[in-house]
Amino acid sequence: MKLCRFVPLDEGAPGHVHSGIVEGDAVVEIQGQPWSPGERTGREWRIDTIKFLPPSTPSKIVCVGRNFAAHASELGNELPKEPLIFLKPPSSIIAPEEPILLPTVSKRVDFEGELAIVIGRRCSRPRADENINSYVAGYTCLNDVTARDLQKPDGQWWRAKGCDTFCPFGPVLETDLSPGATVETFVNGIRKQSGSISDWIFSPNVIIRWIAQVMTLEPGDVVAMGTPEGVGPLSGGDTVDVVVTGIGSLRNTVVASLE
Repeated sequence: MKLCRFVPLDEGAPGHVHSGIVEGDAVVEIQGQPWSPGERTGREWRIDTIKFLPPSTPSKIVCVGRNFAAHASELGNELPKEPLIFLKPPSSIIAPEEPILLPTVSKRVDFEGELAIVIGRRCSRPRADENINSYVAGYTCLNDVTARDLQKPDGQWWRAKGCDTFCPFGPVLETDLSPGATVETFVNGIRKQSGSISDWIFSPNVIIRWIAQVMTLEPGDVVAMGTPEGVGPLSGGDTVDVVVTGIGSLRNTVVASLE
């Protein structure tokens, strides 16, 4: 099932956000939030008459670094012995179809296509016998946009990962995920990345438990599971698509910032 947050294009009321289920070419409105859906309201819209928003409003975006061996290798890094975790601020979030802005402080901004998990219920120090899937609301596409030339010199990654517009995610929240799903990134229609989630070094079960031992995950929070090999630079005028099997495509254009 595909869940979403959206704004009807004809309403023109800022902040009037709806939740819905995507069914074919229509979105059926539901009560509540996509990560905690309620009953259908009886209203629906055609997909071409709405704007998709990010499918959750997280208190934090928790990211996993170097979770594909080939990506760690392409950047000259050793494989992590335990999960490598960093944060992106909620202020970096943008919706599908909104522009990624290249900041003046960086000369090299890269795409990093990823699958992301949205948390469905509060998770803090889960017991060893608990099923971690019970904390997962669903899955979506995410682009962990990175100022590569700031990442290594800074040591800490808050600037490189946290610039405004550096966290597009969406368009929908898929409740079911194929174990053989692939993560692909296309720039101007050319495939740059392709990796199977079966190649993750650390599984969602390991990652969510690791995070939740020290940091409470709240409903709507996002856990980005790492990018496959093939990361590369973006330029003003580019169009970048992150495509995950069974979820769809997250598309954003790239805009060079004005001096």
